[in-house]
Amino acid sequence: MKAALLFLVLGTPLWAQTIVIQDVRLIDGSGRPAMLHATMIIEDGKIKSVLPLSAKMRPPEASLVLRFTGMTVMPGLINGHGHLGMTKGNTSGPLNDTEENINHQLLQYERYGVTTVMSLGMNRHLLYELRDKQKQGATILTADRGLGTVGGAPAMTLGADQMYRPSSPEEARAAVREMAGRHADFIKIWVDDGLGRLPKQKPEVYRAAIDETHKLGLKIAAHVYYLADAKQLVRDGVDVLAHSVRDTTVDDEFIQLLKQRGTYYIPTLQLEDAFFVYADKFRWMNSAFFKNSIAQELLDYFNSADYVKNVQDDRTSPTHRHALEQAMLNLKMLTTAGVKVAFGTDSGAFPARIAGFAEHRELWLMVSTGMKPIAAIHNATAVNAEMLGIAGQVGTLEPGKYADFIVLDADPEKAIQNTTRIVGVWHRGAEVPHSNSTGVRW
Repeated sequence: MKAALLFLVLGTPLWAQTIVIQDVRLIDGSGRPAMLHATMIIEDGKIKSVLPLSAKMRPPEASLVLRFTGMTVMPGLINGHGHLGMTKGNTSGPLNDTEENINHQLLQYERYGVTTVMSLGMNRHLLYELRDKQKQGATILTADRGLGTVGGAPAMTLGADQMYRPSSPEEARAAVREMAGRHADFIKIWVDDGLGRLPKQKPEVYRAAIDETHKLGLKIAAHVYYLADAKQLVRDGVDVLAHSVRDTTVDDEFIQLLKQRGTYYIPTLQLEDAFFVYADKFRWMNSAFFKNSIAQELLDYFNSADYVKNVQDDRTSPTHRHALEQAMLNLKMLTTAGVKVAFGTDSGAFPARIAGFAEHRELWLMVSTGMKPIAAIHNATAVNAEMLGIAGQVGTLEPGKYADFIVLDADPEKAIQNTTRIVGVWHRGAEVPHSNSTGVRW
C-alpha cells in the first residue's frame, strides 16, 4: 500500500510516533550505491537508525510499520539556487512577493521532492518572517537581497528593498553588514554584463563584498557567465559559482583553481534550457508530472503557435542553445576532474523556470553529460548540504538527521527519469499531503 494511502487510512499524525520504513532500496545521498532491503527508523522527525537486511530487528512497540517492498527511498532534493516570490503564473515582478504566493511555491517544491530551497537573492524582509515561523513547505534559506550593479545585472524589475547596487567598496561592505545583521544564510553578488549590454560590477566592489562576507562568517555566491570573471572570482575567494561558465571551454588553470580553493560550481543547466525547450515539444510536456507543475495560462502559452514563433524569431535563441551545449561540455570536464559540483536551477527567477519540475529536469541534463545518476543525486543532496552549511541536518539519510526523503516506485540508478516516479515525499519525518499527485514518468 502506498504511503499516502496508509496515512489516509490510519489518520494518525506520523510525526507523533516511531515510524519504521521496511524493505526499501535506500539511496542515502553519500554517493554510494543503494542499500537493498533496508529498514529506516524515524523518531521525532529524525532518523534514528538505518539497518541492512542482515540486521534482525523487531519494530519498537507502538510504532507505525510501513513496508515499501520494491520501492526506492532517496534524500529530499536541495535546490542551492532558486528564487521565491518572483513569479506567479506567466508574470514576474515585485507584486508576486506575497505570503500566499511564496507559500504556494514552497508547497510545490516540497510536493516535487525538493525539501530545502536556497532563495539566492532578490528577497525582501517577508522571506525572513516566513522562514522564522515556517510550518509547511520546503525549508527556506535566504541570501537576502544580494549585490547587483548600478544600471546592470540583475536586469529585471525589482523593488528598492530587493537589491543593493553598491558603487563603491564602502557601500558593498555596508550592504553585506546589513544582510548579515538580518541573519542571512548566504550572500550573493552579480558579476555579469548581460552579453555585453550592461555595465559590470567593478572588481574592487565585489572584492570588498567577498572580504566583508568572510569577516562575518558567511559564504558568498557569484552569478557569472564568462570564464575570465569566474577565474578572478575564485582567486578573490568567492565560495560558490552560482552558474556555469558558458562563453568558452574551461581550461586546466580554472580546474586547478576550483580544486585548490574548494570552490563549489552550480551548473544551472536548466536556466539556458528553459529559454527554448518548450518550443521543442518533447513528449514530457504531455505528462501529468509536467502539467501539474505549471499554471494553466503558462501551459497554454507554451503550447501556442505564438510561443514557438517567438522562440524561432528571437535572435538570442541560438545563443542560449550554444550556451547550454557549452555548459554541458564544461560540466563533463569539471566532473571528470573532481571539482565540487553542486546543484541548482534558478527556478522561480522567471516563469519558464518552474519550481519542482526544473529540479528533475536539471538532474536529467546533468546525467546527459555522462554523469552517473547516483553522482547527480549526491550533488543535489549531500554536496549541497555541505555547501550550504546544513550537512549536520539534512543531505544524507543517516542517524541524527531530519527524515527528508522521497519514495519512488522505480530505481533512479537505472534511469534518472525515475526521480519523477514519486509515490510520496516526507519532510521532517511526516508525509507531505498530496505528494503522490505529481504524476508519472515524463
